[in-house]
Amino acid sequence: MTLTATARTAPPRRTSAVRRAWRTLSPYAYVAPFFTLFAAFGLFPLVYTAFVSLYRVELQTPGDMQWRGLGNYTALLNDEFFWTSLRNTFTIGVLSTVPQLVMALGLAHLLNYKLRGRTFFRTAMLLPYATSVAAATLVFAQLFGHDFGLINYLLGLVGIGPVDWQTGTLASQVAVSSIVVWRWTGYNALIYLAGMQSIPHELYEAAEMDGASRWRQFFHVTLPGLRPTIVFTVVVSTIGATQLFGEPLLFEGSASGGIAHQYQTLGLYMYEQGWGFFHLGRAAAIAWVMFLLIVLLVGVNALIARRRSRKEAGR
Repeated sequence: MTLTATARTAPPRRTSAVRRAWRTLSPYAYVAPFFTLFAAFGLFPLVYTAFVSLYRVELQTPGDMQWRGLGNYTALLNDEFFWTSLRNTFTIGVLSTVPQLVMALGLAHLLNYKLRGRTFFRTAMLLPYATSVAAATLVFAQLFGHDFGLINYLLGLVGIGPVDWQTGTLASQVAVSSIVVWRWTGYNALIYLAGMQSIPHELYEAAEMDGASRWRQFFHVTLPGLRPTIVFTVVVSTIGATQLFGEPLLFEGSASGGIAHQYQTLGLYMYEQGWGFFHLGRAAAIAWVMFLLIVLLVGVNALIARRRSRKEAGR
């Protein structure tokens, strides 16, 4: 009788042990596909690029690798075009990021009110983002044309002479930045709008009862409530500005970024070294410099945001 009872109760114990093991391992099994794809298409290329940056590798003979150590990095530091592209990346990043986020914040503030057809306007905000980079850049290249461009035509109506948007240093950088502003302002506006709608309406009602105008409500209620969202958009825009490639490449169709490299970004410089001059090792070094620059900029943004939050917490 005892042996029979033990034999009958043993399978449920094994079943319960299997269930406990599955409950423990199932979360890892669900996330395993993501980490597998990340390791194959994210982590491995990153590590392999760091490996290639330490060698002299040519595109024609990728199997012939010569050890250089940090030679590719020191060559970049001695190349004036590297510093030019780094300066252009910073300038275009500022010219595109600051107006873009300011305009996006203003548009989101307007769309947050009850307007007629606000669903249409919110949908229209995404149209520039959904437009192809190539199509948008080609259109803007025509708009900024020297002889027959619409921008110079409008400037001529107010008595301003034609601007050489493709060969001038500041003018070309403003033209490239305008493409970025046009494409990403609506996208950031919708992000800000979602953040504004998450702010409790009771705060606005309390501010209105205290006699605060809409401007005061915006500066003392909306902006503090949007601080995490603003930090997020600043970080994402900084990363995008550092990796800027399509707009300056298609603006004139040259990887050199103009005759005097006046708007060549780090992305264009990497493309020129790797696929123009066939120096894959140096291109890999540029990619890692861009990666470290992004980490540095994101770290600075996070440090500034943390200090501001500590100051406000200490008040």
